[in-house]
Amino acid sequence: MATTDTVSRAAAPNGREGRALQKGQQTKATIVDAALALAAQIGLEGLSIGALAEVTGMSKSGVFAHFGSREELQISVIREYHTRFEQEVFYPALSAPRGLPRLRAMFGNWMKRTSTEIDSGCIYISGAVEFDDRPGPVRDALAESVHIWLAAMTRAVVQAREAGHLRADADENQVAFEIHALILALHYEARFLKYPGSMGRATTGFDNILSRYGAPL
Repeated sequence: MATTDTVSRAAAPNGREGRALQKGQQTKATIVDAALALAAQIGLEGLSIGALAEVTGMSKSGVFAHFGSREELQISVIREYHTRFEQEVFYPALSAPRGLPRLRAMFGNWMKRTSTEIDSGCIYISGAVEFDDRPGPVRDALAESVHIWLAAMTRAVVQAREAGHLRADADENQVAFEIHALILALHYEARFLKYPGSMGRATTGFDNILSRYGAPL
């Protein structure tokens, strides 16, 4: 009995600690979610512990306890954005066959996400403008995320070439560059210049790229 009581007493604090840890993780996720929405509107540079405390209804010390610094907060937002980007753009495309179908799926998913970000803003693009000449952990986290995505796009181009869907001499880096440039131009035209028809032009541009690098029938 004594042994059982000892085990029970030892297990009780662990249960409480587990619940406290889970609650802390949920609170942090809530803060990151609010920070992501805020950063999409005002940029990563505009994020502050105070602004988030106001948005979430928490104290500044409460927000600070989860991150420790503004820099850590910004990096957490970048990582969360990257996770959501992969979930919406990359992973669904993996269900398409390798080659041109997968490349089309990746671009289609990217366009779908871009259409919503025309109003809300893209962390990758706004972050690149804010931190392009500012070395440090935040810029490194941003660059790493973009590198990962562009590497995935480049792999898809290589697979399309290997499947015979693109010309044997098609340079994967050039094709990926041109596809990426379409999205950047779309953001610039649609979000900044407010040009109508930008989505259609981007789609036509993608079709033109595939036509130019497509393998002869």
